[in-house]
Amino acid sequence: MAYTPELSDKSCCTLRRIDWFLDIPMTTALEQIIDVIPAFLHKERVCDKCRDKSRCANCGFKKNNNCNGDPLNKILQERRNNQCPI
Repeated sequence: MAYTPELSDKSCCTLRRIDWFLDIPMTTALEQIIDVIPAFLHKERVCDKCRDKSRCANCGFKKNNNCNGDPLNKILQERRNNQCPI
């Protein structure tokens, strides 16, 4: 599915700084951000509002995404453990 929404200047600027911080390409940074978001949202509520039940098998809210090796996820885990002052 190739849907490419345009980012605002503010979002693009913020994403660019995140990718520089993580030392990864911008597209990879965006993928990692999307991969970790389900951990912060109420999954059942998201699924209740879903308008495309045909894609559940590939959805981050249904799948157990293994993003433990991703730089962004490591930083967020450290932050949760109060080990990383970001």
